[in-house]
Amino acid sequence: MMIHITRKEHFNAAHRMYREEWSAEKNNEVFGKCANPNWHGHNYNLFVTVKGEITHATGYLMDLKELKQIINEYVIEKLDHKNINMDVEFMKGIMASTELLCIGIFNQLKAPIEAYPGVFLHSVKLYETENNSAEYFGG
Repeated sequence: MMIHITRKEHFNAAHRMYREEWSAEKNNEVFGKCANPNWHGHNYNLFVTVKGEITHATGYLMDLKELKQIINEYVIEKLDHKNINMDVEFMKGIMASTELLCIGIFNQLKAPIEAYPGVFLHSVKLYETENNSAEYFGG
C-alpha cells in the first residue's frame, strides 16, 4: 500500500539575485528589488514529501520525528538565519533563486532519507512567499 507523508518546516534566510558579470543596471532590470546590494530576506516554508509502503508493525511509513531530524540536520541548520549566497555550502556558485534552492534542498535530503529501507524522497516544495513556491520531484 503506497502512501505519501509530508513534513513542514520553516526557516528564514537572506539572498540576493544578481550576476557578477552584469552591470548594476542590467541586474536591476532583470531582478528588480531582488538585486538589492544589501540583500533581502524571506520566511520560507518547506514541505518534504516521502513515499513508500506502510510498515504493518508500526502502522506508518517512517517515524516523523526521524524525518524532522534529517530535515533539520541537512537543511534547516544550514539555511536558517543565513545568507544563502555567502553562508550555505551547497549553494556556493549557484544562483540563489527559489527554484535552484529547492533543487539543492532535494539533493541534500535524498540520500539520508533513502537510507531508510523502503522510503523514497518524493518531492520538496519550497514557499518563498505566501504566493510563490517551487516544487521539485528529482530527475
